Amino acid sequence: MQHNIFTTMRSLKFPEGCKGTQVYAINPTGGEGGGGGGCGGKVGEKFLQHLQDLRANSIRTKSSRNSHPPTNQTTRTNVPVESLLPAGFPTVDLMEPQIEPCLKSVDFVESLAAVYKKVEDSSQFEKSERILEQCAVFKGLCDPKLFRNSLRGARQHAVDVHSKVVLASWLRFERREDELIGLSAMDCCGRNLECPRACLVPGYDPESVNDPCVCSRGELEGGVLMGDGGECSTSDIDEVGGGGDDDDDDCDMSFCIGDDEIRGVRYNVASLSRPFRAMLYGEFKESRRETINFSQNGISAEGMRAAMIFSRTKRLGSFELKIVLELLSLANRFCCEELKSACDAHLASLVCDMEEAMMLIEYGLEEGAYLLVAACLQVILRELPFSMHNPYVMKLFCGSEGRERLASVGHASFLLYYFLSQIAMEEEMKSNNTVMLLERLGECATEDWQKQLACHQLGVVMLERTEYKDAQKWFEEAVEAGHIYSSVGVARAKYNRGHKYSAYKMMNSLISDHTPVGWMYQERSIYCTGKEKMMDLNTATELDPTLSFPYKCRAVLLVQENKLEPAISELNKIVGFKVSPDCLELRAWISIVLEDYEGALRDVRALLTLDPNYMMFYGKKHGDQLVELLRPLVQQYSQPDCWMQLYDRWSSVDDIGSLAVVHQMLANDPRKSLLWFRQSLLLLRLNCQKAAMRSLRLARNYSTSDHEKLVYEGWILYDTGHREEALSKAEQSISIQRSFEAFFLKAYALADSSLDPESSKYVIQLLEEALRCPSDGLRKGQALNNLGSVYVDCEKFDLAAGCYMSALEIKHTRAHQGLARVYHLKNQRKAAYDEMTKLIEKANNNASAYEKRSEYCDRDMAKSDLSTATQLDPLRTYPYRYRAAVLMDDHKEAEAIRELARVIAFKPDLQLLHLRAAFYDSMGDTSCTLRDCEAALCLDPNHTGTIELYKRARERGNEPEK
Repeated sequence: MQHNIFTTMRSLKFPEGCKGTQVYAINPTGGEGGGGGGCGGKVGEKFLQHLQDLRANSIRTKSSRNSHPPTNQTTRTNVPVESLLPAGFPTVDLMEPQIEPCLKSVDFVESLAAVYKKVEDSSQFEKSERILEQCAVFKGLCDPKLFRNSLRGARQHAVDVHSKVVLASWLRFERREDELIGLSAMDCCGRNLECPRACLVPGYDPESVNDPCVCSRGELEGGVLMGDGGECSTSDIDEVGGGGDDDDDDCDMSFCIGDDEIRGVRYNVASLSRPFRAMLYGEFKESRRETINFSQNGISAEGMRAAMIFSRTKRLGSFELKIVLELLSLANRFCCEELKSACDAHLASLVCDMEEAMMLIEYGLEEGAYLLVAACLQVILRELPFSMHNPYVMKLFCGSEGRERLASVGHASFLLYYFLSQIAMEEEMKSNNTVMLLERLGECATEDWQKQLACHQLGVVMLERTEYKDAQKWFEEAVEAGHIYSSVGVARAKYNRGHKYSAYKMMNSLISDHTPVGWMYQERSIYCTGKEKMMDLNTATELDPTLSFPYKCRAVLLVQENKLEPAISELNKIVGFKVSPDCLELRAWISIVLEDYEGALRDVRALLTLDPNYMMFYGKKHGDQLVELLRPLVQQYSQPDCWMQLYDRWSSVDDIGSLAVVHQMLANDPRKSLLWFRQSLLLLRLNCQKAAMRSLRLARNYSTSDHEKLVYEGWILYDTGHREEALSKAEQSISIQRSFEAFFLKAYALADSSLDPESSKYVIQLLEEALRCPSDGLRKGQALNNLGSVYVDCEKFDLAAGCYMSALEIKHTRAHQGLARVYHLKNQRKAAYDEMTKLIEKANNNASAYEKRSEYCDRDMAKSDLSTATQLDPLRTYPYRYRAAVLMDDHKEAEAIRELARVIAFKPDLQLLHLRAAFYDSMGDTSCTLRDCEAALCLDPNHTGTIELYKRARERGNEPEK
């Protein structure tokens, strides 16, 4: 019987709890393994033999490379194959798709519509909580901007201090300002939205969140004193008042504490609270005494003297911290609400760093000081994730007792634990702290969606920890609460516990009971084999082409059949429109088998750009280690050669190749901020926003000048939705030094709106100023391209054409698209078509070029180009909209609706939903029109066309039937 590596590896026994993570090393030298005896040598020999068979049977087609001759070239060295492939070959049995740790609906459109109606129907005091549910729904979508905008909306409508503090801290965390060197946790970006002081002011005022923050004004708002300094810190508050005992002429009583006598006015002291009034004017014996012994009430003479001052002035003087703490304790003991409120606000104003927060939060919890605890909590949350390494903080947040203490002062909420648990899962999903925070989240859950989320995420974490029994329990609770997607978790837990058929039956039932979606077939494919497995994988891709697991699984199955080139082609399909570390890893894996070490090194460098800590081959080897092993096997380039390589790859729209070159350049010069910035631009083009933001932060941190640092801070703000603040950073940078990047940032941010003629003229001036400043061809090509676009909008076609041609002269390939647009507007349709054909021929990633070329040809050719565009990138929505519009024109309404439904199922896009709503409206289907409008408005509540359509549909829906 003929053996290969796959049958050999499948014959190895994996204990329960190790599936997907435990991989047995293969020893090709026949050395002893742990308990393996002499079997290691035989396995290794079979592995090596199979490797040779694969290489011999594979038809290798090497792509022609357009590279400059290397300055330095090393002789290829022999690297042992087991060091390059320590886990052997990938095997389907060890592959499982990740279960997403978020709310995921069977019908996202229904979910979006439902949450929109909840938000719209809520009162002002409920709106923030309803928008938080919207945040949770948006977490299941791929666009982080939707989540951030929704989070901003929740902060805008927050009423209580606790919600404001948590939401503002969360918004700050989304920008990961903790990674920016030189910034304090209490800094803010100048708006009330995230201002630490503004967050400590209670009340509902959604219109003021975008106003300049109170840090720049000396104000007294809601009992919290505001200082005069422009720096955003709650510690620089000038205390008012002062003075000593009341005048002896006014005093009619005194308190004795030890040997000290503190004089005061009986009426003033009685006004502090009802207990004091009862003591001084009631039936107690103290009411008849001029001197009252107060030694046994836990307050010092200095503290009582301060209380006398407050009873007269109703203000706190310039007292020491310990005196104010004594006053807070006195206020609690004698129910002095006004004194307590003043102490609470005063102490809150002193909290500006972790040291003070750690010292004062305990007092706040003991004395029930809501504002003081809020201020301490704010510092802790704004210091995340570093504050999670503080044992006291984690004890407070993770334990049931800590949650109860926070709840006693109004600071334990689902919102708080939702924020904390998301950070914990991101930092270390398998940790005990993550489990405990999610348990606290579940304890705070009161609504169905909250219970679904908490239970589902606990199930995901337990599955990662290989605690399958507990994982199944939590997933089942989530399903019981109404989260159907958690059924996937139940099935997976059963499968890992050895109940494969039960898992299969469960997914069968799910598919039959609901409208099938891609993830259902993907999950069922795990539990079947042969043709049935392949059918499920293909159906999953047909229903949702964005799922990466089916491509990976098909690629591995092709490898098992010795079809290595087709396996690479299968992975290329998804890498062409959705880049992820796991797909790049698998492609590199197969490339090594093909001895395409350059391709493997390219992919490993690119995946390390996405995730610098990525562990390859089932966690057996760090990506950096594999880079070092592959480097001797490929041509070596000097830094100038790398610049030429980058220029070529950028010009050919080879984003992954460009990422790999930049990664190599950063290995040679890791503190080069310009390279980190270029890396961020490439990552944004690939829609890898999280990695792009990391690169931008590093660019900012490694900047050697203030004007450069301001530019990168501006891009960080712009890319996280703070356009006005980004413009301010650009202007500050220009005031220090005129530079290409500062002018470009300002022009880019200004152009991100509907430009009137005057604004367009100003943007043109800014781009012209940018082009006068020193820069390289890559960036100048982009500036020329943008300038051409503005000229087109101003109908200055000749000037636009000049810009695009200049850009093409310096190999800015994307300028072909702009030039084609100019030809089209000049009624030169054939020239426009030819220009786009040039772009298609030059660009590696050319789905958008096919899409754009379809505008410059007849209907049949357009359909062909759009079909190609959809195959290359199914996430592009224009082809679906075009095909649906053509079907509607041909009076094929049902087919048009199906065409849109096909893409909406995996990408609920605003334009798609609006178009389908318009189709339903024309067909007289009011209920479906309303549903799609509500879903679209959930994504963008200010979309004018949808608002008008929704209004008409509602009016028609309210008309009485005839």
